[in-house]
Amino acid sequence: MKNLREALKLYVVTDRQWLKGRDFCGCVESALKNGATMVQLREKDLPWQVYADDAAKIREMCRKYEIPFVINDDVVAAEKLRADGVHVGQKDGSVIEARRLLGAGKIVGVSVTTVEEALLAQRQGADYLGVGAMFPTASKTDADMVNMTTLREICAKTAIPVVAIGGIGRDNLSRLAETGVDGVALISAIFAADDVGKATRELRLQLDSWGEIRHPFPKDE
Repeated sequence: MKNLREALKLYVVTDRQWLKGRDFCGCVESALKNGATMVQLREKDLPWQVYADDAAKIREMCRKYEIPFVINDDVVAAEKLRADGVHVGQKDGSVIEARRLLGAGKIVGVSVTTVEEALLAQRQGADYLGVGAMFPTASKTDADMVNMTTLREICAKTAIPVVAIGGIGRDNLSRLAETGVDGVALISAIFAADDVGKATRELRLQLDSWGEIRHPFPKDE
């Protein structure tokens, strides 16, 4: 499996509401075939069995492509569904509790919007940070906005990987290239596209063109 910093480059977050009836797992696999480097299952209000069945299928796809598979918010579900980890928000329980339930070998990602939240998550043992929303997003209408200065400060002052999220797509992706992020997490830019595979491929090419730009600013000692 890829190391985590590499895995965050093109981090696909699922949301079937954008698919307009298209096959959910088929679209996820299309993203995997065309350059996605990590998958988060984020599906709201599904019956448990449907959710579990989808999780099992996507978990096996991710094993095939040797990339991490994480569950959004629900630490217990991540453990039951044998995911590689979990991504939690500020209101979804502590990093410490997630680590206690999942164990040292699992991934724990945390959503943050400030430098203070980022440093706390790092101290508590988070493996990576999700920073955003960077731009207005229809996928999470109640998301707090984060400015570029804060994103740069988080990247400069933390030692763990950072992924930007929220309203990111082909037209604004380049604005993140000099911030120090390891990658981007995308929802509608992938799943609202008419051709999921083509959209993923084009976004991956953009990201690959960035080169090694992690932490372009001096770190605080």
